[in-house]
Amino acid sequence: MLGLKIRLLAVAAQMLQEDTQQKIKEREDALAERVPPLNLSGLSLQELQDLCKDLHHKIDVVDEEHYDIGLKVSKNDKEIQDMNLKITELQSKFKKPTLRRVKISAEAMLSVLLGSKHKESFDFKANLKTVKKEEEKKEEVTDWRKNVEAMSGMEGRKKLFDASGN
Repeated sequence: MLGLKIRLLAVAAQMLQEDTQQKIKEREDALAERVPPLNLSGLSLQELQDLCKDLHHKIDVVDEEHYDIGLKVSKNDKEIQDMNLKITELQSKFKKPTLRRVKISAEAMLSVLLGSKHKESFDFKANLKTVKKEEEKKEEVTDWRKNVEAMSGMEGRKKLFDASGN
């Protein structure tokens, strides 16, 4: 097992070395293509100055491209980071919860559904069809003195009652 790990590490190191050499070669090829070799021998002062101005102009163009590419890369990196954050939020937020039965009153349900709009209470029983029942006659409770006068058939008893009350 250890021998296998050592061989894998050796192969990985060799592949890494080959990859770095390939990148160096690609860079040299790109530079040779963009920047031709300079022949400074036999040039006058004016030609050397023109060559320097031309090289400065090329350097400015390359710096602008480098800056633009750097901005694009940083913008893309930020977008990738934001999307990764959104993905992790979506994966963590939307786990389906286990549902359970909850007994809730109509008032509580309306307050949950309507939120702050629900200020007045609704009486659902009041909206139901009412059935009229014969109401029992209730005796009106009035002053007891009037009841005594109405109940007494004989005037003498009333006088006796009034006399004992004083």
